[in-house]
Parts: sequence; structure tokens; C-alpha cells
Amino acid sequence: MRVILAFVLQEQRPFRAIRRTLSVSWFPPQNLRHILTFCTETSPDTAAIPAETSSESRKESKEGQSKSLCCRIEKLPRGESVASAFQSWMGDGLPIHRGDIFHAINRLRRLKSTKRALEVMEWVIRERPYRPKELDYSYLLEFTIKLHGVSRGEMLFSRIPSEFQNELLYNNLVLGCLEKGLIRLSLAYMKKMRELGHPISYLAFNRLIILHSSPSRRKAIPKILSQMKADKVVPHVSTYNILLKIEANEHNIEGLMKVFGDMRRVMVEPNEITYCILAVAHAVARLYTVCEAYVEAIEKSMTGDNWSTLDILVILYGYLNKEKELEKTWDTIQQLPYVRGKSFVLAIEAFGKIGNLGRAEELWMEMASKKGVKSTEQFNSMIGVYCKKGLITKATGLYKDMEKSGCKPNAITFRHLALGCLKARLVNEAMKTLELGMQFSTCMKIRRSTPWLETSLSILEIFAENGDVENVEKLFEELKQANYTRYTFVYNALIKGYVKAKIYEPNLLRRMILGGCRPDSESYSLMKLMEQFRSV
Repeated sequence: MRVILAFVLQEQRPFRAIRRTLSVSWFPPQNLRHILTFCTETSPDTAAIPAETSSESRKESKEGQSKSLCCRIEKLPRGESVASAFQSWMGDGLPIHRGDIFHAINRLRRLKSTKRALEVMEWVIRERPYRPKELDYSYLLEFTIKLHGVSRGEMLFSRIPSEFQNELLYNNLVLGCLEKGLIRLSLAYMKKMRELGHPISYLAFNRLIILHSSPSRRKAIPKILSQMKADKVVPHVSTYNILLKIEANEHNIEGLMKVFGDMRRVMVEPNEITYCILAVAHAVARLYTVCEAYVEAIEKSMTGDNWSTLDILVILYGYLNKEKELEKTWDTIQQLPYVRGKSFVLAIEAFGKIGNLGRAEELWMEMASKKGVKSTEQFNSMIGVYCKKGLITKATGLYKDMEKSGCKPNAITFRHLALGCLKARLVNEAMKTLELGMQFSTCMKIRRSTPWLETSLSILEIFAENGDVENVEKLFEELKQANYTRYTFVYNALIKGYVKAKIYEPNLLRRMILGGCRPDSESYSLMKLMEQFRSV
């Protein structure tokens, strides 16, 4: 076992900078900018849970599509003009209807084919198979800004007939500016909209909130909400979902519940996304009874077999140790037209969390045979399961397979391995592995991810049990940067480290309160126990 670990440590010394692959167990988008949506997009509400639609789109039934204009556009070789698809369509004696174009545009957007979508709209405006209306110009403006930038979008806007320069186009122009991060310009256009009497979309305010969600800018959010109220913008569930997600990412349960209370007070009906955010936040905070109540709300509010909601349920059933429900949800996911690789990763982690190692290994083998193991995140999921059980030999064996496959381990990989070594009581090897992992530069996004935080806390708890105050404090400071120390159980682990080391530190309780954490009965019991180490 020590020889295997030595191999791991030795092989990684040359690597100092690697391509990091983020592994996040819930809402893989901790980056809220993925929630951005244009007014012309079809389902803005569902954007709070990230969607991977390109592979799903490829798997859609091809019956009837072979005769559609949309299918002909999608099948065009790279570099070939969309004009050939339109000519082929009209050559068969088929008319081009507005609905055909809108269907093609929505498909191309889902496939993230911005350039092709822009070509379609340019052809429609140029050739005029029907009389263009405001929605056609809105599509044209949206894709022009996305592909060529705001300046080109402004030039296009000025050339659009004045009869179509209405609220839809102005809102899309504002959203385009915000997507490019041009806040001042977007505010200027919003001011002009007020002067012209055009209503501003809630989507514009959603984006403003997202752009001000960083700690340094968050003070501006109340002003944005006040302006939203002044502009008489009707509250929308997606706005509250964004606010909830911001509080959840900061591990602020009180702030989270305050936003939810505000939401209910103004009679905005929560949706499944709302309950997913609430349930996951309480699961991470180890408030499992409350989490279970929100899981029931998710099950009642689900609209069909939404793969993203099913993924969240997989995570939650893992936290709640509900194996029967987890297996049932996984069966539902397998019946979907397309099962994502990410779903396999989440299921492996969930079965590992409830202690069913055999089932986790079965899913690993199934994923390897069906999807192939091509990413660091996939390897990390199974390595993490082994390391939580202290099966360091299996974990390091998988690590070697990772290297052979060409996948580069990241900081999370080594944190998992360090935990595995500690569980296997290989303290020296654990310290070397932990040190090696710290040599990798990790961005704040990784340091705020759930696998990183939970694995770091598990390591901290082992150090605390051993009375290793120095390493406990180091890891505690790391968790503090991600606001994970707002949870009482993290501070209790810190206090426990001092108790096990037989060190009297009377300021820990004060430090806990000033850190924004409420002591519980365990906190007071540990502090009382610590008093016996007071020097006389």
C-alpha cells in the first residue's frame, strides 16, 4: 500500500500547473451567470438549474424531422450557406412559414449554434419569405450581439424600422449589454425605456442581480430590487430563485429563509427549482429533517421527468440515506431518451454516500462501458467513494488508471486521496498527499464546491480527533474563506480539536459568535469539557 502511494507522490512532482476540472455535487453551476436568458428564448424559468441540451437534442426522434426545414438546416455541412437549405425546401414546392423559422431558431439555440441561427435570421430579413415582425428582428438583434458584440447590435438596432423599435427590441438590447457585462450602457438604455414608456422585463433585473452577486457588489442588490418595484415590474419566481441561490452559495441559511419568506409574502408561487435550492442548501447544512420536507415538495411540484430535477433528487436521497428512493429515481433517469455522464457521476457519489459500495462500483462499470471514462470528474467520483471508506489501495489503483487514460488529476483528486490515507491510518502519506495537492493553484470556484468543502471537513475532523490543532486551524481558515464555517458543526470540530489536544482556549466561543455561527448544546458541552485544561 505504501509503495502504491509513493508511486502517486513521485509521479506528480513534475506537475505544477494543470487543467482543473471542477467537480460539484449540486447545481454544477455555482456560477449564476448560467441563468441568463434573452426575452426571445422560450423557457427562462428553467434556467436556474443548468441544462445540457446538445446531446439531448441529438437523441430526439428523427421521425418527421427528416422532412422539416429545421432538420435540413442542422444537416448542412460546416461552411455551407443556409441559402442551400432554403432553396432545397422551396425547390420541393414547400412554403416557408414563420413557425418553421421559429422552430429552427429554437433548435439552433439549444444546440448553441449561434452563427447558424444568425445566418437564418439574416436570410429571412434579406429574402423576406414572409413579412418580418418584431420577433424576427428581436432574434436578429439577439444573435448579432452574441456573435459580433454590442456595437454591431447598436448599429443594427438603429437600422431596424421604427415601428418595430418597441419594448421587445429594447429589452433584448439591454439583455445583450448585460450579457457582455456592460452595466452602465444597459442602465442608460433602461433609462431611455422609461422615458419612452416601454416596460422593462424582469429578465433585465435578473441579470443585474446576477452581475452584482459577488461579495464586493452585493450591497447594490437591494437598490436593484427597489428599482424593480419602482418600475412596477411584477415579481417573478426566477428572480427569487436567483436570490435564494446567492444565499445558498454563501451558506447563509437565515438569509435563505428570509428571501423565501419575502417570496411567500408577495404571493409568488415557488416552483420545483425553488424547492431544489432550498432542499440542497439544508442538506449541505446537515438539517436533514427540513431537507426532507423540501424533497417532498419537489416530488409534488415536479413537471414531468425533468432530468435536472431528477439529478438533484439523486443527490438529496444520497444525503438522506434513502436507498429505495434513490434506486427508484435512478431507474427513472435510465428510462429517459438520453442519460448524461454527469447523472452517472452523481449516482455513484450518492450510492457511495449511503454506504452501498457494491452499487457504486456497478454504476462505475456501467458508465465505463456505455459512456467511457474521459474526464477527471468521473474518476474523482469513484476515487472519492473509495477514500471515504478508507480503501486507499483501490483508490490509488484507480488513480493510476486515470493517468493511463490521459486525464490529469486536480486538487480535489489529491484531497480525496489524503482523506483515504487518513482513514487507512497512513498519517505520513496523508500529509505528503495533502501537501502535494496544495501545490496546485485552485480557483475560488473549486474551493467553494461541495466535494472540496465536505472532503476538507472530513480531513479536519480526523485531525481534530487526533488533537492536531495546527492542521485543524489551517483547514478551518480554508473553510472560512468559503463561508462554510457558518455551520455550527464546523466550529464544533474546531473546538473538539482543542479538547483532544488538552489545550484551554476560552475565546473559541466568542470567536464562533463573531464568525456568524450560533453555538448549540454540543458547543457548550465541549467548552465546559475544555475548562479542565485551564492552568491553575
